[in-house]
Amino acid sequence: MKINAALVLRLRNAKSWSQEELATASGLNLRTIQRIENEASASLQSKKALASVFEIDIRALESKEPPAMVKHEYKTLNITVKRGFMSGLAKTPLPNIEKILNEEGAHGWRLVQILTPDVLSSWGKATEDMVALFERPIAAS
Repeated sequence: MKINAALVLRLRNAKSWSQEELATASGLNLRTIQRIENEASASLQSKKALASVFEIDIRALESKEPPAMVKHEYKTLNITVKRGFMSGLAKTPLPNIEKILNEEGAHGWRLVQILTPDVLSSWGKATEDMVALFERPIAAS
């Protein structure tokens, strides 16, 4: 099982112990200490022995795996809105945002942000577009 080898090394150095001294103090074989520090691999019994000798909780020795980098693809969707939508004066029905978002979600897209037109600059136009920005993870190849 994986072990936080960097922590073991840091704790050993804090006590100014050699690998051999750690092996003696923990009751483990020198080769076991070398494997733990070089390969970050240890049995449960070895983890218990190290936790005991360093006087720490065994969970502190669990390996901290860095999160894997997740790549995303992005897309935008223009949603046309009739003038007056923002001010409540529109006579036309509002776009069904919930339906649009659910349709995209069914295809694995997650809404990141909706960009809306500036209300003050839209008075001279018949329509304005909101832009919805979506993302989804790219499958690892």
